[in-house]
Amino acid sequence: MGQAGRRLPALAALFYGALAVLVLLGVRDVLFLYEENRCSMTYMYEYPEYLKIKLPKKTARRYPAYELYLYGEGNYAEENKNLLLTGIPVLFLPGNAGSYKQVRSLGSIALRKAEDVDFKYHFNFFSVNFNEELVALYGGSLQRQTKFVHECIKVILKLYRDREFAPTSVAIVGHSMGGLVARALLTLKNFKPELINLLITQATPHVAPVMPLDKYLTDFYTAVNNHWILKAQDLRNLTTLSVAGGFRDYQVRSGLAFLPRLSQHDSALSVVIIEFRIDEPCLLMIIPACHPHNCVASYDHVMIANHTNWILMENISHFLLQATENHTVMFTVKTVVILKLQDYPSLSHIVIQVPPTVGNKYTLDCEFFKEDSRTVQLPVTHLFSFGLSSSKILLNSTGLLYNVQLQHFNQIYQAFKIYIDSHCQSLKERKPSVYRLHIPWSHEDSIMVAKVPSFTEISAKLHIAQPQNDSRVPELNIYSSSDCQYEVILKTSLLQILGQIIRFHAGAFPVYVVSNILLTYGGQLSTLISTGQCSDFSLELVRTAKPYKVEPLISIVVFLQGFHWFRVIWESLSLPEVDAAVLSSQDAWFPLVSLILFLFGTGIAYWSGVFFSTSLRLISSLWLALIRPTVLQKDKLITPRRFCGVLSLALVSWTTCGAFAVLIIYLQYLFKVIKLHVSVRAEQNMLNGGLDHSKETSQNSIIHTIKNQSSMDSTSKATQSLSNNTIAEAVNSLKMHVTILNLFTWIVLLNLPSLIYWLKNLRYNVRLDPDPCRSTAIVLVGILEILMNSSTSEVKSRLKDAADQGINF
Repeated sequence: MGQAGRRLPALAALFYGALAVLVLLGVRDVLFLYEENRCSMTYMYEYPEYLKIKLPKKTARRYPAYELYLYGEGNYAEENKNLLLTGIPVLFLPGNAGSYKQVRSLGSIALRKAEDVDFKYHFNFFSVNFNEELVALYGGSLQRQTKFVHECIKVILKLYRDREFAPTSVAIVGHSMGGLVARALLTLKNFKPELINLLITQATPHVAPVMPLDKYLTDFYTAVNNHWILKAQDLRNLTTLSVAGGFRDYQVRSGLAFLPRLSQHDSALSVVIIEFRIDEPCLLMIIPACHPHNCVASYDHVMIANHTNWILMENISHFLLQATENHTVMFTVKTVVILKLQDYPSLSHIVIQVPPTVGNKYTLDCEFFKEDSRTVQLPVTHLFSFGLSSSKILLNSTGLLYNVQLQHFNQIYQAFKIYIDSHCQSLKERKPSVYRLHIPWSHEDSIMVAKVPSFTEISAKLHIAQPQNDSRVPELNIYSSSDCQYEVILKTSLLQILGQIIRFHAGAFPVYVVSNILLTYGGQLSTLISTGQCSDFSLELVRTAKPYKVEPLISIVVFLQGFHWFRVIWESLSLPEVDAAVLSSQDAWFPLVSLILFLFGTGIAYWSGVFFSTSLRLISSLWLALIRPTVLQKDKLITPRRFCGVLSLALVSWTTCGAFAVLIIYLQYLFKVIKLHVSVRAEQNMLNGGLDHSKETSQNSIIHTIKNQSSMDSTSKATQSLSNNTIAEAVNSLKMHVTILNLFTWIVLLNLPSLIYWLKNLRYNVRLDPDPCRSTAIVLVGILEILMNSSTSEVKSRLKDAADQGINF
């Protein structure tokens, strides 16, 4: 066991270290895409002011932590101090830990635009102060926020009641969880839907919470989404726009921002922010699916996609595009061009490219073609190719547009790197090429503008899997230059696959970490009963962390969740919703994901254990240097004092906050483990020091030692044996306590959101209501009090008694 035992932790550390590196690389790939997230704040030359709106006494008393503000700046703020408002009311709702001051960007830009039109129309921006609550992690205050917003809407509309044409509704802009609160307004019994005429949500996780930490959060989501599905016909007059942040948003993945059952809402739209990458100075804008008969726009560089035609234009001051019922297209730039598509039945697309003007002259590149002639298919590489193989296609451009269909690209665990290598035969100056990656079922586009010749890299991955009733295929549109060659190379990206797994399943990591720690603790108990010794955490983790101990149970539960009777029984037992079952219903759970998550969880559990043990050693060393350690002694398991302590903490949990009681007992346990660690080290130092001193003494008085050998041997051996047994039992107990403490560290971390919410609102209410961990805390307090005062000898005796009765561990 000697060399093998030492070699095993080293190999395990190497393996789990590699896992940790892969996790970090995957996180970097998801969060940053190898590029820096940048945000430019709006320019201001006037100081922003937030005018607090006085609320009715009943409302202020019921919601003491919440406030309503009116945004303003400069002269506009001064004019609004008397609240004689004439604009269009807009209410901004901040999200998780968000500030009411985030309305500044919207309010300031809207004010500047209103000044440009001499205030013919303008907006009054209101903002709600939710006390920066962590509503994405603690759902107990979501219903309270919703009711407060309802009161704010009524207060806002009363400010306009003396106007000749007083508004009867407000527009709402909700950021993150603020958008969900806005949707929840419609679930209130006394709420009138006509009070809202427009709802815009930004990066709002509509489908499910990012981290479902308590039942109040999941129940709130269920109530809101079910109401919107059942009342879809009643919500047709509410225009709703959900804007997702794309892959640059590493907090809310865009798949969660799509409104549920979008097809049932005629006036609802979910879009993903278009991602641009431009290799040279160029302004590019895309307008997706121009459905109205008349579309008017004004941009410097515009690309319009229509059902019947594609038009790419650059540096045009103004244009008018009309698509009439007889498919007549009129394109206006000083000169009118009328094209009748019914005269060309063999054509499906028109591409018009307008380069920068030279004086007063335009040189147009125009092309007519049938879509099939410019469409090629490129099958994607297999998941297990690991980027070693590639799929290629070569395009010899003779026109302005090519469509590359990416076959079999439909699952969220697929991720690829697409490389486009462009070369031209002649050396003349070429217009830049435009590459557009289009995912049809999730309303998203990625736009790249590159020089020719160039070598361009594009990341291809999905926000949501392809719906079962959707047969459309992702496309790579290449707006090319003629007489150029484009080689498209596609490879599987392992790092981006890991990134997708983290993006979709990061919320399940704590479950797998805790599962590994529980397996380790079970292994320690098994070793204790068989050998009488408690093994080290890292050694036992490597021995007992086996996927087959967890995988079958997860697969069985996910399978049974498909049956109504099982879900009824599951809910009747007040068990939480299974993450794997939820992701499976969203087509985000595939066969290997549980194994991968288990391995990641094992690596995190391993290194958290190493970090925890190292921290205890450092703290104990500092303790030994400053404070005299106590002598090891055996405590009674249950005493009147400890019983009173448990009752006191149970009372604290019931009357204040359950997470606070758990934190107190956790800190008490941590203090006791540190104290035990210090005592063990002190006893070991004394024993080693005593042995060394006896060796030196024996060399100087060997004759005297021989005369008294018989009496001293028996006494010293008995004393040394007693000390060794005491220290050995203390070491075993310490190993067991470190594992338990490591386990409960994760429990404390998961309960932190409700504790933070309670601390922030302590001045308003001593008792957290609702409290997601009140009853759980009472149970944990009793369990931790017993565990922290137990020793391995007591545990061993109880385990043997249980084994004798036929109970296996």
